Amino acid sequence: MSKFKIIIEYFSFLKENKKWWLWPIVAILLLLGLLIAITGGSALAPFIYTIF
Repeated sequence: MSKFKIIIEYFSFLKENKKWWLWPIVAILLLLGLLIAITGGSALAPFIYTIF
């Protein structure tokens, strides 16, 4: 089973079971993960980690 199929199944689960309140949580977690991944090796990393 590929990783993309798991993601597609998760989003179809959210859609079918009317779990609309989980969408903003997933979006924020993805954005924070992307922010940390992009700035992980830069000079901004200490300032980002102080937020958490």
